[in-house]
Amino acid sequence: MSYLVLARKYRPRTFSQMVGQEHVVQALTNALEQRRLHHAYLFTGTRGVGKTTVSRILAKSLNCQGPDGQGGITATPCGVCQACTDIDSGRFVDYTELDAASNRGVDEVQQLLEQAVYKPVQGRFKVFMIDEVHMLTGHAFNAMLKTLEEPPEYLKFVLATTDPQKVPVTVLSRCLQFNLRPMAPETVQEHLVRVLEAEAVPADAQALRLLSRAARGSMRDALSLTDQAIAFGGGQLREPAVRQMLGSVDRSHVFRLVEALAQGDGKTVVETSEDLRLHGLSAGAALEEMSLVLQRMAVLQAVPEAADAGDEEGATIARLAELLPADETQLLYSICLHGRAELGLAPDEYAALTMVLLRLLAFKPGAAQKKTLKRSEAGPGAGVRPVAAHLQPASSPQPVADAPSPRPAAPPGHVLPVVEPRQAGARPPAAPASPASDTGDIVGVPVRVPPEPAREATSGAPTVVTTPDGDFWYATVQQLVEREAITALVRELALQAQLVARDEGHWMLRVERESLNQPAARERLKTALQAAGHAVDLSVEVGAVGDSPARRNAAAAARRQQAAEQIILNDPFVQQMQREFGAKIVPGSIKPVEKH
Repeated sequence: MSYLVLARKYRPRTFSQMVGQEHVVQALTNALEQRRLHHAYLFTGTRGVGKTTVSRILAKSLNCQGPDGQGGITATPCGVCQACTDIDSGRFVDYTELDAASNRGVDEVQQLLEQAVYKPVQGRFKVFMIDEVHMLTGHAFNAMLKTLEEPPEYLKFVLATTDPQKVPVTVLSRCLQFNLRPMAPETVQEHLVRVLEAEAVPADAQALRLLSRAARGSMRDALSLTDQAIAFGGGQLREPAVRQMLGSVDRSHVFRLVEALAQGDGKTVVETSEDLRLHGLSAGAALEEMSLVLQRMAVLQAVPEAADAGDEEGATIARLAELLPADETQLLYSICLHGRAELGLAPDEYAALTMVLLRLLAFKPGAAQKKTLKRSEAGPGAGVRPVAAHLQPASSPQPVADAPSPRPAAPPGHVLPVVEPRQAGARPPAAPASPASDTGDIVGVPVRVPPEPAREATSGAPTVVTTPDGDFWYATVQQLVEREAITALVRELALQAQLVARDEGHWMLRVERESLNQPAARERLKTALQAAGHAVDLSVEVGAVGDSPARRNAAAAARRQQAAEQIILNDPFVQQMQREFGAKIVPGSIKPVEKH
């Protein structure tokens, strides 16, 4: 006799043998016992969770004749009558299974529906089971809608699909829908224990745990993997053989990685990653196992009493949970999940695995220090080159060197003096003597603090914060624009910028958008200014702008627009038309006349 695979040999024959689908079993059992039978059922769920099995059991329940031939509709089919045995063997003439994946056209569906006009030959009901119903074409769905809505009293439809989103709502509304859930690894493992006891196959608990996790919620996949593992292990299930068959990573590698990450030991991390490569273990499986371990560690950190006393690895995971802070555990878990998605993007998955592990180490809280400005400590002669960044606008003046500050003090000999605003006819104050000033390494740049700006009070126009430098900058930019010395992005930079500081050959501009602050645009604007007689260096910062040529132009345009609207509204003829005929001025139709 040929060998029968475990997935077929241990297929449930009754509702009581169903595993992990109690909610569906209870609903169908109550409906059968109370004779509240719907004409169409839709079973949804992932592969290998029992959709076809439930359909066959339901067909047996509807057509069971009992051991004595006098039975009726029941929730516990006998399994020995002619109808039950024929349905189990696939020979029952009144039970038809149609695979919609290979028979998806309207012709196949019409051939099936042509049988609906004939009454059952052997049983009480005809049962049409359509598997993977979402694969049917639109015309095929339309062909069965009427029969599905009002079938003969002796006809029952059973539809099954792994993707209910593709089933039209017109079909969904005609069916009772039951969602078969993926099975928990613990449920799969308990069922595998019973199956292997019946098969007299010795098995390790850890080997069964690996198989139940690899099944991903599918009982059929679990039984198929068990068949493969029995053949691979020579008639028994042992953890090393099952782990080798599945390509799973030994938890000892994972524990060593997590411990090395907790201790910041990069050498052990890289060596363990190389060890995984030499053993040919899957990089994705390594990150998956790490995610599982980190998840259990996070649970233990949040709920210490959730430890499983029967788990052999529980003590090791509890020890690692104490080594690693809870926030680092969450961070490592997130990086492992995202790292699995990046493995396919790298040319070498082991190199990608190493990078993910190093990322876990690099992003360890407290491992990376913030970048700071470092000064040379070679001696007092090693000066600091003056840069334009020493210029500060009026809103953020330089702090006095002797004032207390929470920030670390600068090294001796590197204090820049604060220069007060220069009065007319006054000589610049002498810089305080310091070791660095003798060497000429640091140059104090005089900064002129602009006066407090005055706001224009122009009703209806954009608010412009006027400054003396703004008047100068507006006139300069207008000259450049009229001579077409600046165009495109350089012109936009000049129009949108505000001159905030103008001191001894250096101008500081401010823009609101970072996209305008381009090195090439700054250089071209600097060249245009030099050609216009302003040989200065330019610095551009990003911040709030209150006075720019563009804002002044917009304010002037708004004033012209307001003046034009007032002229129209005050016109006697327009007022007469509004009074006598109810005339209205179309918004946006008034435009000021531009003078050329």
